[in-house]
Amino acid sequence: MRTLAAFLFSACMISGAVACGPAVNGSDDTVGDDGTGPDANPNQPHGDGGVSTQRCQKMDILFVIDDSGSMAEEQDNLAANFPQFATILNQYMVDANLPLDYRVAITTTGRDVDYVEVIPAVPPILPEQQIPISEQGDDGAFKQSCGMTRRWLERTDPSMATTFACAADVGTGGPGLEMPLYTSELALSAPMSTTTNANFLRDDALLAVVYLTDEDDCSRHDNNFQLQATDPCTNEPVQQWVDFFDNLKGDRGRWATAVIAGPTDCTSDFGDAVAANRLQQFVQLTGQNAVFSSICEGNLAGALQDALDNFTAACDTFPDID
Repeated sequence: MRTLAAFLFSACMISGAVACGPAVNGSDDTVGDDGTGPDANPNQPHGDGGVSTQRCQKMDILFVIDDSGSMAEEQDNLAANFPQFATILNQYMVDANLPLDYRVAITTTGRDVDYVEVIPAVPPILPEQQIPISEQGDDGAFKQSCGMTRRWLERTDPSMATTFACAADVGTGGPGLEMPLYTSELALSAPMSTTTNANFLRDDALLAVVYLTDEDDCSRHDNNFQLQATDPCTNEPVQQWVDFFDNLKGDRGRWATAVIAGPTDCTSDFGDAVAANRLQQFVQLTGQNAVFSSICEGNLAGALQDALDNFTAACDTFPDID
């Protein structure tokens, strides 16, 4: 089914159609556990809500890639499949003579963090152990490698797709405590957005964020904490990152997201993935313009197609705000 959908989407783009139907997104029109949901959020655009829309002419795309020790195969597969992703973006026309003006940046899921991992005692064999851990991450900084002249790539850059494929190899030496939601916040807010990542975001562009990880989100703002082996890695509510993007772009319809992670604990050619429950909640709370795809398909081609369907559909109904 996914292969057929990808073929039909590519075919209609090549034949000159403006856009194809969107992929099924993460919204089931249900209300979240905290009483929120697509119909409960005033920023959520609806076709009959009186919001003026237009096809976007620009798209700012951020890939947040897990750079922990288990991600080598996934990064290789992303690199192999990105050229087709770029090809279809290049074919997307905002009108008869105007191609989509897009740019693509990459960051990772790690941040600088110090914590103590507490290993419970196993009487009478072992006492409780407290292991101090210090991890260094990119803190949302965009990667610049493979001959890139700036910290992102644009559609007009020579060999854009192959350069991205090279840069997407972010390595596997990053923190084991993955915080994709928080690192995307760090990437797109001050001080990073006014220094290292300055000038990437454009007010009149659709912001599209792709998350790729085989773990769940452990985003938290604190430091120097204790992490019990039996406790969740974080208790910070996912809703705050939906709110962050709403406030950043001014309207729910002006940003979109695609999560590629584990729908359950699963195994594929890439290895093992855990159930990304928080990232699934992020997609559900976002509703329209959000899609969740399984990393356990063993090939990211379908997941990238889901992302493209989602982003181009969001571009077709981009809210026009003053």
